[in-house]
Amino acid sequence: MNTVVERELEMMMVLSPERSIPVPTRLVYRSDDPYAVHIAFHIGSESPVHWTFARELMVEGVFRPCGEGDVQIWPTRVDGRAVVCLALSSPDGLALLEGSAVIVSSWLERTLRVVPPGSESEQLGMDDALRELLAWGC
Repeated sequence: MNTVVERELEMMMVLSPERSIPVPTRLVYRSDDPYAVHIAFHIGSESPVHWTFARELMVEGVFRPCGEGDVQIWPTRVDGRAVVCLALSSPDGLALLEGSAVIVSSWLERTLRVVPPGSESEQLGMDDALRELLAWGC
């Protein structure tokens, strides 16, 4: 059975130290894709901008800076609020977004209850498929 854990929130896209704009965002985790998190940013275009990266990266980024290259995540405080910063880089440009650490952490905790760390491969059914394949060859 596939379980989906979704959460909508408003992230802030940082344009400069003095200016940010709200970006409606949807966080999605699917147990049939247990290693990944999916994020859709609704930026006013015809379709949202989608990013997919490792759930483990996001879990670690809530506690300490992590990531290299296209996705970097780190916790910080802005105006006394705990936030998670998400820096995204693509050939189309760069974006820095900030979201509530409480909301992101709560959503991540729900994903970890659905598929605990270390049990992701069980969700893929690879062991069953391999047994079936090996049994077929006998």
